[in-house]
Amino acid sequence: MQTVPVKDIEILRDTERGRFKYALFDFDGTVSLLREGWQQVMGPLMVEMICGDSTPTPAIEKVCADFIDETTGINTILQMEGLEKLVREYGLVPEDKILDAHGYKAIYNDRLMVRVRERIALLAAGTLPIEQVTVRGSVEFVKALAARGLQMYIFSGTDRDDVRNESGLVGVAPYFAEIWGAMRTYAESNKEMIIKQIIANHNLHGSEVLVVGDGPVEIRLAHEHGCVSVGVCSDELRGHGWSDEKRERLTKAGADILVPDFGEHAALMEYLFPL
Repeated sequence: MQTVPVKDIEILRDTERGRFKYALFDFDGTVSLLREGWQQVMGPLMVEMICGDSTPTPAIEKVCADFIDETTGINTILQMEGLEKLVREYGLVPEDKILDAHGYKAIYNDRLMVRVRERIALLAAGTLPIEQVTVRGSVEFVKALAARGLQMYIFSGTDRDDVRNESGLVGVAPYFAEIWGAMRTYAESNKEMIIKQIIANHNLHGSEVLVVGDGPVEIRLAHEHGCVSVGVCSDELRGHGWSDEKRERLTKAGADILVPDFGEHAALMEYLFPL
């Protein structure tokens, strides 16, 4: 493993640098912390839906936790399709009480948005500073890449309207040419489709695309398509510092560079754009 002269940047793989034309950013957990804790909403929901009136077991709780870890970054509807499949596999819920993926997603969104709306209200009131709802240094890093003339995009598994709204609230929306999020169906918008379209439509080589994210999905896609990836291994509760769980997941997914946050964004920019 290579290092740069900064403790909080780890270089796992030497890549071609300095040729970036496009940057693709995940949003939640990479830039925004407005949805911090979503896993603590989805996990209990999954267990509840699978078990119905039965008592939850540690085995089911682990299955749900592992599923969330592996699917972080994909469209929420796909996670809910996975939930529906698990509900049927365990067979603890009567058929007439099993929902489809959109039904489970509606319940999940209702529960999650309680905490998100609270944070948005505090942000609007000026009692919650931007720094507490964004990963440390992420806004500055976005600005620095935009200043170099990169075409910037957000691609997220969160619903598109929510991502567009929340990216504006945390102050990064003006720096992105397009903000993609999930539509009603996976086929309408997903991260793999977006990466493929950008490379094909603009006749790019993979090393001209920088992918930044905290989920294994976008990091794996970057690796598969020859893009350069920055894996963000941030402790979302604090908004900075290493999460060992994310570090392990993103290393396995094929990340080229790992950071806990963007507190060392100036050094990261120097590495990405060598003289």
